[in-house]
Amino acid sequence: MDSALLEMRNISKRFPGVVALDNVELTVKRGEIHAVIGENGAGKSTLMKILIGLYERDSGTVVFDGNPVYFRNPTDALAKGVSMIHQEMSLVPTMTVAENIWLGQESKFTRFGMISIKKRYQATCQLLEEWALSLNPNALINTISVAQMQLVELARALSYNAKIIIMDEPTSALTDTEIKQLFSIVRRLAKENGVSIIFISHKLNEIFEICDSLSVYRDGHYINSFNIDEINMDQLISMIAGRELSEMFPKKPAPVGETLLEVRNLTREGVFSDVSFKLQRGEILGFCGLMGAGRTEIMRALFGIDNYTSGEVLINGEKVHIKSPSDAVKHGLGMITEDRLRMGAIHNISVLANTTLAKFHDICNKFGFYSPKNDIAAFKSVAEKLMIKYSAPNDLMKQLSGGNQQKVIIGRWLLTDPQILILDEPTRGIDVGAKTEIHRLISNLANQGKAIIMVSSEMPEILGMSDRIIVVREGRIVHESSVKTAEQEELMAYAFGTKHADRIS
Repeated sequence: MDSALLEMRNISKRFPGVVALDNVELTVKRGEIHAVIGENGAGKSTLMKILIGLYERDSGTVVFDGNPVYFRNPTDALAKGVSMIHQEMSLVPTMTVAENIWLGQESKFTRFGMISIKKRYQATCQLLEEWALSLNPNALINTISVAQMQLVELARALSYNAKIIIMDEPTSALTDTEIKQLFSIVRRLAKENGVSIIFISHKLNEIFEICDSLSVYRDGHYINSFNIDEINMDQLISMIAGRELSEMFPKKPAPVGETLLEVRNLTREGVFSDVSFKLQRGEILGFCGLMGAGRTEIMRALFGIDNYTSGEVLINGEKVHIKSPSDAVKHGLGMITEDRLRMGAIHNISVLANTTLAKFHDICNKFGFYSPKNDIAAFKSVAEKLMIKYSAPNDLMKQLSGGNQQKVIIGRWLLTDPQILILDEPTRGIDVGAKTEIHRLISNLANQGKAIIMVSSEMPEILGMSDRIIVVREGRIVHESSVKTAEQEELMAYAFGTKHADRIS
C-alpha cells in the first residue's frame, strides 16, 4: 500500500456562475481505503464524476496506474478498472438482479449472438456466493428493498474486477448487519485483493472505523489529507465545516401543550401490530429501532400511503380515517418520507415546483387559474425562512445539495401549515453542517407549536432532539421513555431484543 494508484492534480471545473472545483487534488494508494469528506456542495461528487468520465475537467491532470488518463465516459473508466457505486441507484427496475449485475458485459455469456441465461445465472451465483451476498439472481429489481439494491450495485462493481471502486454513501440504506457485511467485503477487497476504495460518507464514525486515510474538501477547495490516526472527530468536524460545531443538536426547550394525535392499537397484519401512543403540541417524539423494525411502515399508514387493518387514529380528540396523503393534509398532517431520492424530491422539475406542489390549489387565483405571482410568493415565504440556497427558483431540484433538497421538502409541507409533522430520517445523507441546520429548524418548529414525530436510525440524533423516545422492534412498541431518563445502551438493548419489552402497546 505504498505506491499511488490514483493521482488527481490541480483539477478545476466551472459551471455557469459557479466554480465547482478550484485546483483540487486527490491521491489514493494501492489497497487503501480512502475517505473523501466534505459538506454537500464541497465538490466531492463533481470530482468523482470527472474521475469516471461523466464530466470533463477544465484543467488539471489524472494519473491512474502510472499513466496519464482522460476517461471519455464511465464505460471507458470501467474498461481501465475504475468503478463507482452511486448513491442514486442506477439499476434497471424491470430487469433481474443477474441482468443488472452483468449489464454491458453480456458478451461474456454470448455465443452465436445468443445470451446463455444458464451461464449468466451460474456466474451470478458464483459471484454472490464468493462475496456472501444474499440476493436472488432472478428477482426483479422493482421487487427488492433499497438495501438489496445497494448490494446489487456492489455486486456489479465486483463483477468488473476493478482496481479502484468509488462508494458514494454506501451504507445509507443498510441495516447494521448489512453494514458489517459490507465492511468485511471492503476490507477483503483492500487487504487481500489490493483494490483501492474511495469511501464517501457523512457518517463520520464509519470513516474512523473503516478508512486508512482521508481527504477533506470545502466549497470546491482541497483542504488537507491525513492518515486516520492523525486526526480526531472534533478536528475533522471543524475542518469540514470551516467553523466550530460545538452544538450538533441545537434544541431549545418548547412548551408542551394538549394532545394533538392519539393512536390506539393500530395494526397492519404481517407488518406492525397494536401500536398505541400519544403526541402533544410542541413535542418531538423520537421513533428508533433497527431498520426493518416497522417504524417507517407505521408512519406510512398514519399518513395514508398504506392501509391499516385495524385500530383508531384521533386528531384533536376526534376519530379520523385517513385513506390517502391528501386526506392526511386535510387533517393537518405533513410527512417527509424516508427515501428522498425516490419518494420526496422530484429531480427533473424546478425548486419552485417542488416546494409548492402540495399547496397547488391554494396558489391558484379566485377563478381557479394558476397564479405565477402567488406561486413565487409562497415559495419565497419558506425559502427565506429555511435559508434555502439556490440560484433561481427555476433551477432543477437535482442541482441543489442534499441538505437544501431536504429543506425544500420541509418547506413543501410547511406551506400546508400542518399541526403534525412526520419526519422520517430527516438528516439521512446530508453533511454535518446541514444536519445542524435541519436540527435547529426542527427545534424551531416545535417551539412554534408543531407536534413532531422524528424517525431516525442515528441514536445520537434521537437522544439529542427528542423529548420522548419510543423503541420499535418487529412491528411492536417495546419501550417508551423520557429523554431525561433514556440511555443509548438501554435503547439499543430493546431494539436488538436483548432486553425484553417493558411496554407492549
